Amino acid sequence: MRNLIAGSALLALSSSFAFSSALHAAEPVRIGVITSLSGPAAHSGAQMKAGIDTWLRLNGATAGGRKIEVLYRDDTGPQADVAKRLATELVSRDKADILAGFIFTPNAMAAASVADRAKRPLVVMNAAASGITKRSPYVTRTSYTIAQSVVPLAQWAHKTGSRKVYSIVADYAPGLDGEEWFDRTFKAAGGTIVGAVRAPLATVDYSAYVQRIKDAKPDAVHVFLPNGQPMVSFMKAWHDKGLHKANIRFLGGEGWADQDVLTQAGDGLQGIYTAGFYAYSRPGADNERFRAAFAKTVNGKFEPNFLAASAYDGMALIAATLAKTGGKTDGPGFMKALKGYSAPSPRGTVTIDAATNDIVQTIYIRRIERRGDAFVASEIDRYDAVKDPVKN
Repeated sequence: MRNLIAGSALLALSSSFAFSSALHAAEPVRIGVITSLSGPAAHSGAQMKAGIDTWLRLNGATAGGRKIEVLYRDDTGPQADVAKRLATELVSRDKADILAGFIFTPNAMAAASVADRAKRPLVVMNAAASGITKRSPYVTRTSYTIAQSVVPLAQWAHKTGSRKVYSIVADYAPGLDGEEWFDRTFKAAGGTIVGAVRAPLATVDYSAYVQRIKDAKPDAVHVFLPNGQPMVSFMKAWHDKGLHKANIRFLGGEGWADQDVLTQAGDGLQGIYTAGFYAYSRPGADNERFRAAFAKTVNGKFEPNFLAASAYDGMALIAATLAKTGGKTDGPGFMKALKGYSAPSPRGTVTIDAATNDIVQTIYIRRIERRGDAFVASEIDRYDAVKDPVKN
């Protein structure tokens, strides 16, 4: 009788586990994506969303035996308090298993505190301050850091002959990071910073700043501005002041190879150099496949930029990790499973550093050139397996 009771109890327990597992598998994995769907950064948000939707188009909405449900939330711009509220609502009310997105560093920092308390994985798909992944052990990133991009640019500039650089950056945290790490690297190589200026973030006319550069007569200029319209405005001033013919090498970071800049910034773009991890014109079968699917996602309205590539890779990371965990999303187990992640991407091979949970990738040096009626970015050099130098 005792054995019969014990057997019945074991059978009941096994049935309970089976029911629990089936119930777990039936529940979708909810990914709460916080990005800008309105406001001044709406195009960046559209790029991020299209990158996510393109991954789903190519791979389906299932991973680790569970369906994927993406919940989009609009932060309207760099609003840390809004991002924190949205993250809290996603976790507590909407039962999001994973948080993702984040165009802006303050928003990612604020949401990271929510993820940390809730022990939810958080995948940064753009925000580029080095310190974000230090905020919580549950944070990883598939985009880049500012230092990761500008350090190779400074090294390349000195290696190829630049000795006197003038620096102009937007006066906000990413711009200051860009200034610090370019200047530090360039000086360490033996170069000189002959002048520097920080332009207010709201600047729309860069003519006075470009005139200062012209008067300083450097052999190169390092420019760090928010992607999009600020870059277009700067290049128009660059052209109007004749600096595109002044034999001053232009050194820019990510964003200068984006379609909106290439189509609007004018002839001043000819011959400028940029450093970054993705341009839609880069060669390779993985990028061709991505671009073809992306075109269907957005009905051919625009080409993917670096935010789209990061978001696409963020979804690939989440899906691969869910496959390893069997669909489980608990923070400690999920983060353990993603350590050392490495996979092909439209940008090349991407890896997650097991020590820092941050991205390791190739940074390309690109020259902007006219081909026919359009400007494109051509890769002329590369720095492979670049880690965030801040954490080295």
